[in-house]
Amino acid sequence: MVETAYEGHGRVGVIVPHGVLFRGGSEGKIRQKLIEENLLDVVIGLPANLFYGTGIPAAILLFDKGRGDHKNVLFIDASQEYDSGKNQNHMAEKQIGQVVSVFKAYKAGACEPGVVEDKYAYLATFDELSENEFNLNIPRYVDTFEEEELVDMETVQHKITELNGRLSGLEDQMDGYLSELNLKF
Repeated sequence: MVETAYEGHGRVGVIVPHGVLFRGGSEGKIRQKLIEENLLDVVIGLPANLFYGTGIPAAILLFDKGRGDHKNVLFIDASQEYDSGKNQNHMAEKQIGQVVSVFKAYKAGACEPGVVEDKYAYLATFDELSENEFNLNIPRYVDTFEEEELVDMETVQHKITELNGRLSGLEDQMDGYLSELNLKF
């Protein structure tokens, strides 16, 4: 598809399974060549169970044969942007709109390399892609790590002590009932 796109202005969008983004071997060589030839423009991570008949997450690769000199690649992680469905997830207009908004800002030249939108989009340079051996796994570029809430150990210990006290009272009550019934365990 990329080969048949018009030189200088042809564009291609391809939906792929996530494995295509990071598997080695011949897929890795193809990825590297597409990036070195400055054809890959955008990688968009999609939610799991979005497409009928498959539950795996997918990605959209956008290729552009008229990119000019810049070799940056935009990564958008829309994998959490969906509404759950009974048999299949779906993306609402608002969620799709967020992807489109970031894409338009990138195309308008409003994005500098680095974090474009925290925990959502990242513009990687060719050097970064090369350092990562042309691995396009989205979490390598878009940091979605969420800090966990700190646990107040004093409160937890107090709660355990309280529950142990209640348990002891219930055990005593149960022993009383068993004695009334002349049952011993």
